[in-house]
Amino acid sequence: MTLSAPISALAPALALALALALALGAAAPAALAQSAAPAAPGVSTLDVNQLFATTCGWCHSEGGREAGKGPQLMNTKRSDDFIRHRIKYGKEGGMPAFGTTFNDADIDAIIRYIRALKPQQD
Repeated sequence: MTLSAPISALAPALALALALALALGAAAPAALAQSAAPAAPGVSTLDVNQLFATTCGWCHSEGGREAGKGPQLMNTKRSDDFIRHRIKYGKEGGMPAFGTTFNDADIDAIIRYIRALKPQQD
């Protein structure tokens, strides 16, 4: 194919190039995530503040300081084992299970975050 070829002759090649670019572009974030070095066992790289700001905060308001759709987490009387179990397995009709999302070190970091919650200073 030359540059002087009619556009109609270039269309299949352009469509293929576009499809490849889209496929590679969509796969790039997944590949980057997979290529990131895994954390050492027992070490969490989770940004728990960001997690509560973007995910947990939908139900646990003000970063867990206030009740929302889910309970207030600040000053909870629940044990660490209870919290760990709830994060891993969820509660039917309430909280989704995150056992396949977070490893034990991540869950430990979430529990430390919950235990450290204090009222926000205005």
